[in-house]
Parts: sequence; C-alpha cells; structure tokens
Amino acid sequence: MSEPVTLPLWLFLLILVLAAWATLARLLVPGVRWWLRRRINRVIDEVNTRLDISIRPFQLTKRAVLIDRLVYDPKVIEAMQAWAAEQQIPREVAQVQVLRYAREIVPAFNAYLYFRAGYWLAGKLARLLYRIRVGFSDNERLSKIDPEAAVVFVMNHRSNMDYVLAAFLAAEQTTLSYAVGEWARIWPLQQLIRAMGAYFVRRNSRNPLYRRVLERYVHMATREGVCQAVFPEGGLSKDGRMREPKLGILDYMLRDFDPSKGRDIVFVPVGINYDRVLEDRTLVRALDPNAVRRSRWFVIRTTLGFISRNLWLMMRSRWHRFGYASVNFGAPVSVRAWCRQNQVDPAALDPAPRIVAVEKLARELMAQVRRQVPALPIPLVAECLLSVPDGINEFDLKDRVYRRIEALRAQGVTVIVPTSTRSWTIDNALNMLMLRRLVSEEGGIYRLAPDSHVLLAYYANSLSS
Repeated sequence: MSEPVTLPLWLFLLILVLAAWATLARLLVPGVRWWLRRRINRVIDEVNTRLDISIRPFQLTKRAVLIDRLVYDPKVIEAMQAWAAEQQIPREVAQVQVLRYAREIVPAFNAYLYFRAGYWLAGKLARLLYRIRVGFSDNERLSKIDPEAAVVFVMNHRSNMDYVLAAFLAAEQTTLSYAVGEWARIWPLQQLIRAMGAYFVRRNSRNPLYRRVLERYVHMATREGVCQAVFPEGGLSKDGRMREPKLGILDYMLRDFDPSKGRDIVFVPVGINYDRVLEDRTLVRALDPNAVRRSRWFVIRTTLGFISRNLWLMMRSRWHRFGYASVNFGAPVSVRAWCRQNQVDPAALDPAPRIVAVEKLARELMAQVRRQVPALPIPLVAECLLSVPDGINEFDLKDRVYRRIEALRAQGVTVIVPTSTRSWTIDNALNMLMLRRLVSEEGGIYRLAPDSHVLLAYYANSLSS
C-alpha cells in the first residue's frame, strides 16, 4: 500500500509558479509577440511613407543574424586566424573573442522605440533645455540626394547633447546610427542606445582583431545604405575649437568603395553650437594638467546636484532655458563624384595612398563643417568681453557685438541673433553669464569674473573654428 508524499509548502508554490509560467509561455507569449510585431510593422510602414531615406532592411534584420554575418565575414575570419597564430592560442579561443566583439558592436535597432519613444523624448529634452534653431539647411541639394545612397552626417562634436539634437532634427528625414564611446556602456543606457540603432566603439583600442571586426561592421552598414552620423574629431572639443579629424571610421567606410558601381556614399556636413554646453566646466578642466582626477562618485553627485537644482527652479517657476542650440546642414558631398573629380579609386589603392586620399576628403569635409557652425549670442558676448578685460559699459559692448555680427554675416556665417530683438537677446546672454557668475556688473560696467577667462574663451573659440 503506497504512502502519501508530503511536499514542503515552498516546493508546492514553486511548482505552481512554474506551471503557470509554462502555460503563459504556450498560450499567451506567441500572441503577445505577434501583437508587438504587428504594431512594429505598422510603425515601419507609416514612417517609411514620410521619410526621405527609408529604414533599410539591414536595420530590421535580427541582431543574432547580423552578429553571425559579422563573425563569419571572410576578412574577420582571416584576421582571427592571424591573431590566433600571433598570440599562440587555439582558433576556438580567438573565435570566442570575435563573438564577444561582435556582440559588443552590433546594435539592436527597434523602430517602434526609435520613433514612438526616442523621438518624443529627444524632442522634449531638447526643447526643454534650449531654444532649437535650424539656422541653415541646403534643402534644394539635400532633396536631390539619391534615396538609395548611404547618407552620412559629418558633425563637429560640442556636447553629448549632439546625439539627441541631431537625431531629433533628422527624424523627419531618416534614422541615424551613431558610433558611441565606452562611456555609455552602463545599464540601462546601453540597452536604450542599442535599441536606437547606435553601436559602441573602443576609441583607443589598438587591438588589430577588434579593429577588423569594427571595420567590417561599419563596412556592412554602409554597404547596406544605413544612414549614419559621425564625429571625425573623435571626442568632445575641450577648448571650443574644432579638432583635427581622425580617419578611422571614414577610412572604414571608404576602404572598399568602388566609384564605378554599387551604392554611393553621400556626406552631409553639419555644424552644431550651443549657448551653453552642459559639460563645459568638465571639458575645460581637462586642459589643466595639474587638475586632480575626479572620482566617479563625485561626477555622479555633481550631476545629481545639477539636476536637482534645476528641477527645484522649475518647480518655483524660476528656471530658464540655456539659450540657443542651433544646427546648420550644408551641401551634400557625393563620394562617387569626389572620387571621379580627384581620380581616386579607394578600393584599388594600397593602404598608404588610400589614407592620403581619405585624409584629403576628411579635411575638405571638416572645412565645410567649420563654415556651418552657427554663431550664437553667448559666444559673441564672450568674445567681446574677452577683448576688453578692464570692463565695458552696455552701450559699447552691444556696439561691439553688433559690428561682430555684421562681420560674420559678411563672411557667410549663420548668426542666430534676430535683428528685431538683438538688444533683448544680448541682454539675455549677459544675464545668463551673470547667473553663472562668469561676469559681474557694477556701476553699469561689465567685467569678467575671476577665473572665468578659460570658460569664456571656450565659447568664444567656437566663432573662430
């Protein structure tokens, strides 16, 4: 005669939970997946009808498939074998390393999240912090870009807000895929960034195997027509001036480019500027070789303090936006046309002459980006104040600013200072500088505050980029 089996209560509850989970997985999960997929496809169809450059099939391919394509790319396999031989390690170990790199690089683009959440959040954040202005856009030439071309926005790098601002302003035309540094590889930011179509890069890595994997991914994305945004400077400007271009990503895009066939690459120069860069003090501090390295806890504490202070000001209706954030879109540059004009065939060149050609193109692109950087009120006021360190009255200061505005406009620079309200705009810029204790006023005379020269020079330098 069998005896009854007694189960502990915790085990019985665990069995019930597992049984419920199995039932949900069998009955509900497929339906939920189908529902989500249908909504995503509906968003993709809707968005593609209004985008100038549609979402590419490459972006909608499952991430696991893209990782496999990257891992088994012939040039990646060749590099893996060479690296394994050099390091004297088994081929399997090297393959595991390649897989790790591929998983780190390849994004997980989600169209629904990009347009329903990302675009909304980017717009809200950008408009909350700044007065957004598109100062100039060469719409006639931009409209003539081949819709099948791989479009690459080439930008100067002022702030981490660049990612948000450019993606928001370009969302009516296309989706943007960025190369993002390791700073963003923290939970849950990295998951969100991947879902927005960005890919991570180790900017200072010299590992040849990693560089090859990254190169092949950039090549794959460019060949498939993915719209991208690159910052050739390779990092944020620390003194306000534009830095010399780094050729890595541009070289990866052009390495196998054949001007006689295949998909064209079109570079669009983009100039960005801000009345206030959120990271400005951190950036200029990096110029001081004697500056003590700040701990991560200090950075977190400072950031939270900055956010809490501004939230408190918002709650008391005393908060003001950080001035203007402006973007200019220049005339597009067809790589096919450029190669024919300069009699260059990148795919047929050896590495040394190819790098020379890429550097020439990069310098031409950055020269166009420099011409597109808009002049804003804070940089204009900062430049004029720096020219008179002993102080200046309001009338003379405005006269200097007005004359500088006219000189810049004569040079073809886009100046974001409305003529009808320029006096009020300059007053507002002065008030912002005084609120930050960078400028003081006494007896109608405006003077630079102690230790403010470097920070004001950072903004003034954007006019001489």
